[in-house]
Amino acid sequence: MSSPILLAIEQRRSIRDFTDQAVDTATLHDIVQAGIWAPSGLNNQPWRFAIVTNATTRTQLAEQTHYGHIILAAPALIAVYLDQEAIYDKFKDTQSAGACIQNMLLAAEALGLGAVWLGQILKNQEKVGQILGMSENLQLMAVIAIGHPSRRDQQSLRKPLAEFIVKEL
Repeated sequence: MSSPILLAIEQRRSIRDFTDQAVDTATLHDIVQAGIWAPSGLNNQPWRFAIVTNATTRTQLAEQTHYGHIILAAPALIAVYLDQEAIYDKFKDTQSAGACIQNMLLAAEALGLGAVWLGQILKNQEKVGQILGMSENLQLMAVIAIGHPSRRDQQSLRKPLAEFIVKEL
């Protein structure tokens, strides 16, 4: 893969171990900016974000998931929400949120950071919303943990392409 974007797609890994180094606000804004360039039906852009760097808030959020150790290790979190007043089709807009999240993961990779998409926290999305002071019309889609990777030796394999293509017409 020679294209920078294709290379980032292939090299991106879910990073769960971070250094203590902070991630600056401008970089977090760049990551969110990448997210908002994801496609959305009718270009409705239904996503909203909460950027969390405060240690006390991260500790409260860590208590809402089995993967709290990742939240505690990450110096920054981005909670991704769908604005229920902005959506026009729940299924399509949920897919758009996934594209938004993937854009942010790729942006983190391109910026030399590590990130991981945390979904298990959704089981406590109401409590997360309360902790973050979010409006009830916002539905949590995921929390992304972001930081400087403490290591970059994560391995991943993919099955051969032929196992995925079921038909070529």
